[in-house]
Amino acid sequence: MAKTLELQFDTRDNKPFSITLSDPVEPVNPAAIAAAMDAIIAQNCFTTSGGDVTAKKGARLVERNENEIVIS
Repeated sequence: MAKTLELQFDTRDNKPFSITLSDPVEPVNPAAIAAAMDAIIAQNCFTTSGGDVTAKKGARLVERNENEIVIS
């Protein structure tokens, strides 16, 4: 089961932008995540097609299960 941490932001044009991080440390620390997101916004690290990242929208842990299907 693969887990990722998705950081969700809004851009200057109110378009969604997300950053996905593999293998997050658990349990997650909401304060550390918020601080990292604030740093990303303050340092203007990313420019998107919707403009600069301007606000935190949310964060979530995503679990993905994969089951192979045998096709004969």
